[in-house]
Amino acid sequence: MRPADFPVPDTAAARAALTLAREYQSAAITAHGLRSWLWAEGFARAGGFDGIDHELLYVSAVLHDIGTMAEFDNHTLSYEDAGGHVAIAVTAGAGWARERRRRALEVIVRHNWTSVDRTMDAEGHLLEIATGLDISGARADVLPEGFLREVLAAHPRGELAAEFGACVRDQAARKPDTAARRLVDGGVVAKLAANPLERL
Repeated sequence: MRPADFPVPDTAAARAALTLAREYQSAAITAHGLRSWLWAEGFARAGGFDGIDHELLYVSAVLHDIGTMAEFDNHTLSYEDAGGHVAIAVTAGAGWARERRRRALEVIVRHNWTSVDRTMDAEGHLLEIATGLDISGARADVLPEGFLREVLAAHPRGELAAEFGACVRDQAARKPDTAARRLVDGGVVAKLAANPLERL
């Protein structure tokens, strides 16, 4: 398994998502999105998933935390819900049908669920476990170490632990009824620091 096995979708939506991410997010948060996409693709291959919408998975992964950015923050919605609406706008501009645009919202919102049933939402499940790996190191043993190292070399973690920790604490303080509060109460800051990917 190599990162080159998973080409970036050559589509208007994929290009727009990455452009938006790079213009509004820090390098560390954007790299987190790209690693999450590659982890998701790796888990899909390791888990024998069929029929994955790879463009949907890419767009959702790249934009899944954009709702933490000040320009897209929403004073009432959770950051994942706000980010999902950004994905709807991006994919509408790319000509996606309404149902598929809503899928981008669903996948992004569900990445913060405690668990997503793969039979109910394959892409949501893959993004949920991929972000779990990148944030807390969960399931790191499922993917080959060589693949992990190559992805980390291509998209370094940088200051992700400090940046994302600060983002989620801010979200939890301002929106205590959202998933951000559960993440903070569950020790996400300590999990970021202890993630074995930090030592690869």
